[in-house]
Amino acid sequence: MDIKPLRYLVSIARTASFTQAANEFGVAQPAVSMAIKKLENDLGLTLIHRADRNISLTDEGKKLLLHAQKIIQATDEALLEMSELNGLEKGEVRVGIPSMLGSYYFPPILMGFRNQYPSITLTVIEGGTWQLQQMLEKGELDLSVIVAETLPDNLAGEHLLEEEMLVVIGEEHSFSQLDKISPETFFQEELVMFKEGFFHRRIVDKLAAQVGITPNIGFETNLIPLIKSIIQQGFGISTMLAMVIEDNEQLIIRSFDPPIWLDLNIAWRKDGYLSKANQAFLDFVCRHGKAE
Repeated sequence: MDIKPLRYLVSIARTASFTQAANEFGVAQPAVSMAIKKLENDLGLTLIHRADRNISLTDEGKKLLLHAQKIIQATDEALLEMSELNGLEKGEVRVGIPSMLGSYYFPPILMGFRNQYPSITLTVIEGGTWQLQQMLEKGELDLSVIVAETLPDNLAGEHLLEEEMLVVIGEEHSFSQLDKISPETFFQEELVMFKEGFFHRRIVDKLAAQVGITPNIGFETNLIPLIKSIIQQGFGISTMLAMVIEDNEQLIIRSFDPPIWLDLNIAWRKDGYLSKANQAFLDFVCRHGKAE
C-alpha cells in the first residue's frame, strides 16, 4: 500500500496548505493535489474543503486523519525495525525535556552521550511536561521526561530522579525568617509562574485547588533568568528545583509544609518500537542520570 497520500493529508491538516505540504516533501504542488484527489476518488469521499482558498479537512477527512497518523507511525516503526535487523541503525533520538532539567540537569548527560555515540543524531525538544507527553503519545517524540503521577496506561517509564519543589524568595523577603512555608502562606504573595502545561505550574495549580485559593499570578513566563530577576528585585516569589539556584544569586529556598516531591520519569510509548539508538540513550540516561 502506498501511504504517501496519507502523509500528504497529515501535512495538509497541519499546515492548511497544499503548497507547504508539497515543499515539506520536495515535490510539486500539483503532485500533492493529484494524490489527494485520487485518494478521494478511491474512497468515494471528499476529504478537504477547498473553497475560497481556505483549506481544511471535512468531517470525513478528520476521521481518516486519525487512522493516517497511526498508519504512518506504525509503518515508520516497522521499516526502522526491519532495517535494524540488517544491521542498519537510523541513529536518531527525539527526546522531550522540561526547561529546568534541560538547562541545569541534562547538559552533562547529553554531552556524555554524544561523546560516546557521535554518529547518533540527538534532537532535544523543550517544553512543558503536558505538551511533551502529548507529543510522545502522538509519536512526535521517542522519549520524554514526565512527572510520574501523570504517567498514563499507554506509556511506560523508568524512574530518573526525585526532586523537591521549593519556594524561591528574595533575600529581603519576610519568608526568609520561616523554616517552612505552608500553601496558605505561599498563596498570600504575588507569584511568578511558568505558563500552563509546565509541571511546576500544574503542581501549583493543583495545590491552590486543594486549599481553595486562587493564585495571584503577577508574571507568567518560561524564561528562568527572568523569573530569577523578578524574584531578586522583590516583585514576586515562585517555585523551582534546588538545582536551578546558585549560591551567588541572592535567592533563598524554603520547603513547603508539608514538602512536595516530584518523581520524574523518562517515558516511552508501550506500543512503540524503541530503535537501537533510542535504547542506547535510555540506558545511558538511566545509568548516568541516576548517578548524578
